[in-house]
Amino acid sequence: MADDLPEIPQSTHPNYVTPNGLTLLVGWERDCQGQLAQLPQDTADLKQAQQRKHVARELRYVEERIRRAIVVEPAGNDPSTVAFGCEVLLLDESGTQHNYAIVGEDEADPDQHRISWTSPLATALLNQEVGEVVQWKRPSGNLKMEIVTIRHPS
Repeated sequence: MADDLPEIPQSTHPNYVTPNGLTLLVGWERDCQGQLAQLPQDTADLKQAQQRKHVARELRYVEERIRRAIVVEPAGNDPSTVAFGCEVLLLDESGTQHNYAIVGEDEADPDQHRISWTSPLATALLNQEVGEVVQWKRPSGNLKMEIVTIRHPS
């Protein structure tokens, strides 16, 4: 087993975050710091030593994410167009509604309808207006969706 773990790769994109996204990153950093504080620095227990290395690597990763964070305040967005941090209600070709929030990479959670600004759907939506039809390029086939409403957090 190697002594040094490879670093977790950082995204090549700017680290745009919502104010909530920055709060989540800081919470993640605190969690890592707390875990690290509970693990002994010098131990003969290989499992604990390996766990310490994993947590230390994760801490370095999240510290860099915070250092690179660019907080995007929603107040600066044009309310008539889709922008970072907004929620978009869409209607697909079959009449099904979809609601997504466009957020930073670390904040993205498709199960919670929060998509990264770098995702294919967000890329198609950004800078579009209500009534426009966008094409979501998916592995399972492209889907056309109409923008029904845009909501910017206040």
